[in-house]
Amino acid sequence: MPALPGPEIPVALLVDQSSGQILYAREADRRFVPASITKVMTLYTAFELIKAGKLTANQHFTVSETAFREWSRKGSTMFLANGAQVSVDELLKGISTVSANDGCIVLAEGALGSVEKWVALMNANARSLGMRDSHFGTPNGWMDDGYTYVSARDLVRLADALLERHPELFHRYVGHKSMLFNGIAQNNHDPMVGVVDGADGIKTGYTRQAGYGYLGTASRNGRRLLMVVAGADNPANRARASRDLMEWGFSAFDSRRLLAKGDSIGQAKVQGGADRSVGLLASRPVFATAPRGSLGEVKLAIHYRGPIHAPIAKGQEIASLEVHIPGQRPYFVPLAAAHEVPGANAWQRLLNGLLGFLT
Repeated sequence: MPALPGPEIPVALLVDQSSGQILYAREADRRFVPASITKVMTLYTAFELIKAGKLTANQHFTVSETAFREWSRKGSTMFLANGAQVSVDELLKGISTVSANDGCIVLAEGALGSVEKWVALMNANARSLGMRDSHFGTPNGWMDDGYTYVSARDLVRLADALLERHPELFHRYVGHKSMLFNGIAQNNHDPMVGVVDGADGIKTGYTRQAGYGYLGTASRNGRRLLMVVAGADNPANRARASRDLMEWGFSAFDSRRLLAKGDSIGQAKVQGGADRSVGLLASRPVFATAPRGSLGEVKLAIHYRGPIHAPIAKGQEIASLEVHIPGQRPYFVPLAAAHEVPGANAWQRLLNGLLGFLT
């Protein structure tokens, strides 16, 4: 059985994304300096812009004189030349695979006109995801006297959003073992990709101030785990802790799928709508996870503040499913509307009123 992280790893968190359950936690809410793990928020911000149609992979940006002067060969780099034209696709590969500091700056300037505007959007995205213990001061995590900070719980939330909202972009840009750009070959320093079965990796980070950290993920048999380790004193300890914690998560727990994504789980009452109720669907697969041999009867309960007021969009998250496993704290999974419910017209409001009176 793989060992759990020792005291040389100050921060560690392992979450079963498939169930939302925390499998292991050490200082999950402690704020720490993420170093290059910051770039995961830059990737997420770019993916959000692509999804919104405000950025495309085939766009080309010019390496500004300022970006070249300040970031040429500074830390991890793509070796971008002054005045060069580089595509968003190449920048995203460079950021995710070789942790390109220069690539982050060129992307920020090209997409929004300035690093300051990009960082403001990073922080807005963090707030929208509920990352309450995180703040970003740079696109690349370069040392800024602690102005940039995160927590392990927030990083797992970010990784979950990256996978759930942008699965195709995630798999296009994350988890490559190496990159060749402008004739220069560089390797990814991810400690799990190509070593741990099912590992996609995500991002490593290091500065003298931060120590060695890592945000990673792996998937086996439909079950995905998300993991953070931070504050390690050397890369070997980071690699060992990352691999052992992930293997422990897969080997020490039983997992049972309760619902597939899109399965019907009940109804919610609707007020002021063309329909008086709407079906509820699981917005993601629902799993129950427990230490091996202890997974007993699982209880489910639907929660929502009702009746829910129309209009309701198809796929809108309007309720939650409580999953209770004996001996563990319950966790909650969002439930989505099975179909659209427009607001009621005059005749429907009259009919609904009569039916409400009779029932």
